[in-house]
Formats: sequence, C-alpha cells, structure tokens
Amino acid sequence: MWGFKEFPITDAKLARWALAAEDICFKNSLLSYFFRLGKCIPIIRGGGIYQEHMDEALDILNHGGWLHIFPEGKIYQDADPIKQLKWGTASLIARSHVVPIVLPIIHFGFEKVMPEKYFFGRRPLLPLCMKSMKIAVGEPIELNLPKLRQEAKSAHLYPPFRSLGWPKSSPNDLDEAAQRRLYICISDKIRTAMEKLRLHSIKCDKTII
Repeated sequence: MWGFKEFPITDAKLARWALAAEDICFKNSLLSYFFRLGKCIPIIRGGGIYQEHMDEALDILNHGGWLHIFPEGKIYQDADPIKQLKWGTASLIARSHVVPIVLPIIHFGFEKVMPEKYFFGRRPLLPLCMKSMKIAVGEPIELNLPKLRQEAKSAHLYPPFRSLGWPKSSPNDLDEAAQRRLYICISDKIRTAMEKLRLHSIKCDKTII
C-alpha cells in the first residue's frame, strides 16, 4: 500500500509504524521477525485499548512518529459504507502527549489482490498480480481535543455501562465514562471523514470513466 509513486519506501527512518493482528502476523517466530522488521506492532484483537503493545504505539506518537492504523479493527472487503470504528485509534489520539496529525486514507481494489475467500474460503498465500488498486488520501482531520475533553467531562452517558476497569487517562484525568464519551466522539469524526473521502473518490472515479 505504501509503494505508490514518489513515496520514500527505501528509507527506513521515514517508514510508517503499523498495528498488526497478532494472530495473523505474529503466529510464529519467522513471521514475528519479518513483521517486526517492517515496523509492525502486534495487537491482540479484542484485547482492549489498554493492552501491553498499545503503550508501545502510544510511545511512538509521543515522539512524533508516523503510525498507520486500520480503525475498523478487522478486514472488510465489501463496498458498504464505513462501519463503526473501534475505539483504539481514538484512545491513542486522546492519550498522546503530542497532538497527532490524523490523515484519512481510503483504498480500493485490495479485495482483488488478497481476497479473503479465494480458495476454499481462504486467502491466497501471496498477493495476486495484475490487479488494479486505487488509494485516496484526504485532508487532515481537525480535532479540537481540549474542547472535546471538556465536553466529555461535562456530558452524561446513558444508558449506564458495564465498567471495564479502565484507569483514569493520563495526562487529562478522565474517568472511564468520560473516556468512552471522548472516544465515541473522536471515532465518529474519523468515520465521517473517511466516509466522505470514500464517496468523493467513487464520484471522481465515475466522472473520469
């Protein structure tokens, strides 16, 4: 995905970090070594936003690093609108000591390159060749985090939720209820921006055709 024209793929210092599913990319020592070389961070899907390696991702953001995340938290290969996002992306943005630049990216055609149900319901061992792919990069998403945090503190969350035992977030001292409100708000803003970019890209593509 990061091999498009004029992208500095040969400079390791400029390469992005990425969150990758532990059960797919880190299921043995060889794959773990390979994906770690590719600056991938293992994440346990369903493990929650306070799992161990999320702190590693947060540390990268705190040092101004570039972190690439698929905010849906799983693979979607249909043409439906952007679905509800997981809270992991929002939590990293909110907890970072350095306000990150959030850049939406939409891609088309990866379902042709690595289809999930290619052979007996499984994906191919290697990416398929001679397939058309398109990548759309949008404008940075504006997030007024101080305002959003204040609104999260003063709002009420209904209906009552089952506590997951989250610690108060640092450095803003938000309790679990306020964190949930904040993450929902940030996630909705990101999903809205991604959906607008998706629709705009489809419209432009049809215009060109």
